[in-house]
Amino acid sequence: MDKGLPLKYKVYTKKNKLYVVIDYKDEETGKRKKKWLATGLNADAKKREVNAVAKNVAADFYKRLSGQTENDSKAKTVTEKADQTEASVPFSSESVSEEKGYEFTEFMYIWLESVKPRVARSTYNSYKTKIRGIEKYFKGKNVYLSQLKPLDIQGFYNYLYSKGSSGNNIKHYHANIHNALKYAVKIDLISTNPSEKVDLPRVEKYEATFYNKDELEQLFKVFKGDRLELIVYIAAFYGLRRSEIIGLKWNAIDFKEKTIKICSKVVSEFGSGKERLICESELKTAASRRVLPLIPYIEKLLIKRMEEKEYYSKMLRSEYDHTYDEFVCCDNFGKLITPEFATNHFRYMVETNGLRRLRLHDLRHSCASLLLANGISMKAIQDWLGHSTFNVTANFYSHLDYHSRIESAETIAKVLGGEMEDDEDKKSSQ
Repeated sequence: MDKGLPLKYKVYTKKNKLYVVIDYKDEETGKRKKKWLATGLNADAKKREVNAVAKNVAADFYKRLSGQTENDSKAKTVTEKADQTEASVPFSSESVSEEKGYEFTEFMYIWLESVKPRVARSTYNSYKTKIRGIEKYFKGKNVYLSQLKPLDIQGFYNYLYSKGSSGNNIKHYHANIHNALKYAVKIDLISTNPSEKVDLPRVEKYEATFYNKDELEQLFKVFKGDRLELIVYIAAFYGLRRSEIIGLKWNAIDFKEKTIKICSKVVSEFGSGKERLICESELKTAASRRVLPLIPYIEKLLIKRMEEKEYYSKMLRSEYDHTYDEFVCCDNFGKLITPEFATNHFRYMVETNGLRRLRLHDLRHSCASLLLANGISMKAIQDWLGHSTFNVTANFYSHLDYHSRIESAETIAKVLGGEMEDDEDKKSSQ
């Protein structure tokens, strides 16, 4: 924002184009409004050029807003202040409709940029994917935010359902739309949230797929000597998420204190058909950051991996890639095993070796099911897996908690069954 202008503005990116968004007060209604103005610049424009154009766009809008001409002394002063540091750059005055405001899908992108600083990159990308789906449906329908009705949103959900989307998938679309419209209410663009008046399809309760002990032992045999061997063992023993395993660094493993710290993750981003790896210290939830005991067998595998890394580094010399030296899950050439490769190679190995269908992520569920079957409490499993709340763990695995049901049956039988037996004994003695 330029301090020389009596209004606030920011620069936002939308569809690889830069826009100046101006916050101002409508003198007629007394309400605050936002105005989007195109700069004619692409998202990769240089910062100096962007600043210069943004100042000129804002200054020009202020002149038009206050009804002044270029010859008016006040407008001239504003323009001069905008030009003090940068030369004037031509720009397009194309903007959103004055009367109708933002198109609904346009505002979805505005909301997305507003939450970007507060969410993880992977979360931001998942939101963006959902918004693209929303944009595809509403394209050409000319639905404006100010005119959006519950029936418009309901029609979108009905369309998704008719195309085979699950109730859970539609629920994720709804979360994005609801939060965006909640934000629109907050900044006085609309008075009510129309997404609160729609009906969602029933969400089927998810029942996790998992392997039992015998199946896991067979899986370990299949992956013996494979690039994913260590990843598979860590996933089964610790129930870590894929991103947490690949993000595991050597400095997070304390061989002296026998602990392993879960504090970083690696996620993939795709652009131009290429996978780009991003390491983040921000995990899915605060509870995801945890310190776990170093299991002896996993410790042996880690030491073995460390020795192999040293051996291949010396043998391959300049051919060995040291870019990812700090990471545990690398191949023999030093390349970090990517999330995409881990998922695809795991599926390939399972299918080609005739094993029951299972995803890599399902090893997390397998870990939880074995812990439950052996008497570990649901609360302890929540802590082990790094779930944010007890409810998350219970929703996933309560149907597997047969052990607690046996205890309940034994308890009630002992309390009531004992009294019934006493009554029977009294009757037979009479």
